[in-house]
Amino acid sequence: MIGDVKATATTTATIVTALLFTVLSVLSLTACGGDGGGGGEASASPRPSAPGTASFTGAAPSAMASLADSLKASASAAASSRAASASARASEFEASVSAEVGRANAAAEKELKNVEGKGNAVADVSLTGKPRAQTGGLLALVVNITNRTDTTASYAVQVDFRTAEGEVVETRYVGAEDLAPGKTAQPLAISRKPPEPQLIGEVAKAQRY
Repeated sequence: MIGDVKATATTTATIVTALLFTVLSVLSLTACGGDGGGGGEASASPRPSAPGTASFTGAAPSAMASLADSLKASASAAASSRAASASARASEFEASVSAEVGRANAAAEKELKNVEGKGNAVADVSLTGKPRAQTGGLLALVVNITNRTDTTASYAVQVDFRTAEGEVVETRYVGAEDLAPGKTAQPLAISRKPPEPQLIGEVAKAQRY
């Protein structure tokens, strides 16, 4: 009797174990399987797709273009500032010379307006550079005018400032009035342009009258 009870208990335990194993197997397959017939493989999460740009219109502002415009504006402002500064220094430097010299220069400009060609006194004029340390960094030329005749004469000189390529960018006039024979006058021709690019001065006209 006792043996039959033991046998029955053992059989019941075996059946329960088998049922538990079957349930666990079904649950495992359900968890691994997909709803849409994924073949028992775990479904991967879809990757997010990039937003479409076909419907976008217009163009975004260009940072490089804005930067280029800003640099151009800054360079233009800096160039204008340098030119204004050079002109102011030239005015200050010229103010140090006498009013008589300024009057002679104005007379020289007036005299040369009616002169054709290079004039009759180019051989009597030469240019000497003045140290920039003495002129506030400006290009100032000493115009050496020598009266090589035997009578008193006045002189009008036109000095052109040009680039290395030969382009004339500025013209100045100087004069010497009532210069005695054999004497030399040394007025200054001062450029109002910035130090860069460097300019070259030359005697364009010289007239003795």
